Amino acid sequence: MPENSSSITRSAPRLRRRLLTAALALPLAAGGLMAGGLATAASAAAAPSVPLAAPGGPTASVTLGDSYISGEAGRWMGNAAGTSGSRAGTDRAWNGSSADASRIYGPTAASGCDRSDVAEVLSASTGAQNEINLACSGAVTANIFRAANGGQTLKGEAPQADQLATVARQNNVKLITLSIGGNDLGFGGIISNCVQDYLIWYSYCHDSAQSSIDSKMPTAMAGVGKAIDEIRAVMAGAGYAQGDYRLVLQSYPSPIPRSAEMRYPESGWTRSNTGGCPFWDGDADWARDSMVPQISKSLAGVAASKGAQFLDLSDMLQGREVCSTATRQPTATAGPSATTSEWARFLDGGLNSTQGVLQESMHPNYYGQQALGRCLTLLWGQNSGDYACRNTAGQDASGMYLAAR
Repeated sequence: MPENSSSITRSAPRLRRRLLTAALALPLAAGGLMAGGLATAASAAAAPSVPLAAPGGPTASVTLGDSYISGEAGRWMGNAAGTSGSRAGTDRAWNGSSADASRIYGPTAASGCDRSDVAEVLSASTGAQNEINLACSGAVTANIFRAANGGQTLKGEAPQADQLATVARQNNVKLITLSIGGNDLGFGGIISNCVQDYLIWYSYCHDSAQSSIDSKMPTAMAGVGKAIDEIRAVMAGAGYAQGDYRLVLQSYPSPIPRSAEMRYPESGWTRSNTGGCPFWDGDADWARDSMVPQISKSLAGVAASKGAQFLDLSDMLQGREVCSTATRQPTATAGPSATTSEWARFLDGGLNSTQGVLQESMHPNYYGQQALGRCLTLLWGQNSGDYACRNTAGQDASGMYLAAR
C-alpha cells in the first residue's frame, strides 16, 4: 500500500520504464481515455422550415461518439504478455509475418478513429440493412455538435452530427446509439495519473481524480445533453419525427476489477509487467465502485431529461476485466477463449515492444465488442425502458442479459 511503500520490494526492469512512458502518453493517445463508417461528410445545411418526408431508403442503425463505441481494441482476443508474432493467438492483425492493423480497423487505422470490424453496431443484430459507424476514438461532445452550432472536426472528419445529416437523408434510420462524455471528463488523464502513482510515487490517485471528475461533471453532462439535442435537430431537419427512430445513450464499463478480484498481488511487479493493470487496490476500488457508477448515474439523468433510452454498461465487464481472478492470459498451448480470456485490453507496454497502439488500452476488446453488440441487440428488443446489461460467468457474448434499472 502507498502509505507503507518502504516495505515493498520490487525490481525495475525495462518494461516498467515502457509502462511509465505509456502512462505519460495516455492523455494524448487514449483520447484524453463495420461495414459502412464514413470518412468525411459535408456540413449539414440549415434545417428547412417545412419538414421533409422521412426517407424511404434502406433501414439503418447508426452509432456516434467515442472510442467505447467506435470499436477501439477490437483487434485483440484477450491479452498475452509476449511481444512477438501473434501474441499467443490474441492479435487478429497478425498475418503470419507481420501485423497489419488495417485488417481490423480498415482505413481508420491510419487516422486513429479505429472503427473495428467487430464494433458494436456490427456485432449487434437489429435487422438494419445498413450498419453505419460514425464514432471516432478520442471524441468529445463538441465533436458531435453540428459545425454551424459549435461542432469541431476530429482527425480530418466533419462533426458527427453533420455526417449523420447525410446518412439520415440516404437511409431510413431506425436506431441511433451514442457513447460520449468520457473524454470530456478526462478518462485518459485519470488513468495516466493513477498508473504514475503506482509506478513512481507510491501514492493514491483517487482523491485528486474524484475532485477532477466532480469539477468537470456539470460541463460534461451539459455537453452530452447538447449532443442529444443536436442529433434530434439533425433528424428533424431530415424529416423524421421522434417516433420514427430510437435514440439510445449508453454508459461505460469498468476495464479493471475491484481489488478483491485482482489476479495479481499489489506488491511486486506482476500487475504491471505481466497483467498490464498497474493500479493500487484503493484506486482500483474507487474506479470500479465509485467513478464508473457515478458517471453512469449522471448519464442516466441526461438520458431521462432528453427522452433517450439508457443502456447502463457499468457492470458489463464484471469478472472479465483486465487482471480479473475469473480470467487468464492465453499461452502458446492454451489459446484465447471467450469464456476464459479478458474482455478488455490491458495497459500496453509502450515504446518499441508495444503490442498494437497505446490508445487501445483499457477498452473492450474483440470479446468485449461482441458483448456490447449483444447488449444492443437485447435492448433493441425492448421498445422502451432503461436497462443494465450484464454477462453470465463462464459464457461468451450469448450469455449477456438485461436487467431493468
